Amino acid sequence: MDLAYTPRQKAFREEVRAWLAANLPREPLASYDTREGFEQHREWERKLFDARLSMVIWPEALGGRGCDLIEWLIFEEEYYGAGAPMRVNQNGQLLLGPTLIEFGTEAQKARFLPRMASSEDMWAQGWSEPNAGSDMAAITSKAILSADGTHYVVNGQKTWSTRASFADWLFGLFRSDPGSSRHHGLSYLAVPLDAPGVTIRPIQALNGKQAFAEIFFDDVKVPVENRIGDEGQGWHVAMATAGFERGLLLRSPARFQYTARKLVELYKANREVADRDPSIRDAVIEAWTGTEAYALSAYHTVGRLAKGARIGAEASTNKIYWSELDLKMHETAMRILGPFAELTGDAPEAVEAARWLDGFLFAQAGPIYAGTNEIQRNIIAERMLGLPK
Repeated sequence: MDLAYTPRQKAFREEVRAWLAANLPREPLASYDTREGFEQHREWERKLFDARLSMVIWPEALGGRGCDLIEWLIFEEEYYGAGAPMRVNQNGQLLLGPTLIEFGTEAQKARFLPRMASSEDMWAQGWSEPNAGSDMAAITSKAILSADGTHYVVNGQKTWSTRASFADWLFGLFRSDPGSSRHHGLSYLAVPLDAPGVTIRPIQALNGKQAFAEIFFDDVKVPVENRIGDEGQGWHVAMATAGFERGLLLRSPARFQYTARKLVELYKANREVADRDPSIRDAVIEAWTGTEAYALSAYHTVGRLAKGARIGAEASTNKIYWSELDLKMHETAMRILGPFAELTGDAPEAVEAARWLDGFLFAQAGPIYAGTNEIQRNIIAERMLGLPK
């Protein structure tokens, strides 16, 4: 593997760096778990799109820039290195987008992807249900094809849908064969959240913001052209989406390298307190080396993909690694901050501490979303190590 950047890659890095320096918001955007912050992030992502920096690895005809994966890593390094806002349309752009590129019809790609890249359409996930949290094959929400074959009639409930209170669309699995069980007889649908019969009820996160929602479907009509993949083959399509979620795209190394650098700065600024417990210094060192190792692993994976390899069950090791790394880094920051770690953004003098607190609360979800780490360990045991079920 050649770790030297090409002239084109170097030029791309300089372009991204210069654009971010000239266009970053002067003040931090409000939390995207509020209506105000959600719309601020939508406006920011529209600005990225206008600069052709929204979805850099998508084809240009679909709202992207046609970059390769190395250039995507470069973009991510510059984006997070500059302290740019977190991306609010991750569900659509990083999960459904690649799924549509692989499984969608040409009409679906043309219809959904450019509006997704520009964040005109914001997307939520529709996986979890009240009695089917981590066991996605246990879902019961139904999508029954109408007699004339033009639309599905959807009934049921989804829950823990991230930012669904403000999103425009939802993608998810529904049982289209009512006599089926487990991962058979499921179809993958795109559902407009303003359709008649859709009711959204916000769920507050630990910080009181509307980070999640439960969604109720009461005889909702969904056109058959909104089905992604073949009838009854939704599980196969959903597993591809899960692979994108657990693999590289959702959580680039740059995001965690930025957190590690901020952690080192926090440690240096509070060294007199932090050094009273030598294990804190060790945890900071472990965080920095851990993120650098993750970055090198990502470059190695990208090199393999460029030669035609595919990410398989090893995506599960990836997901466990970054979710536990992120949690450990924020736990270390909480230890350094001590009693100040409990200050929220309502205390103006504690803005930096409040950011760490928000990150700490979000990191709690890392081992749970995208398939719990317990499930990922089962996948590793069965599919990578060949252990019995």
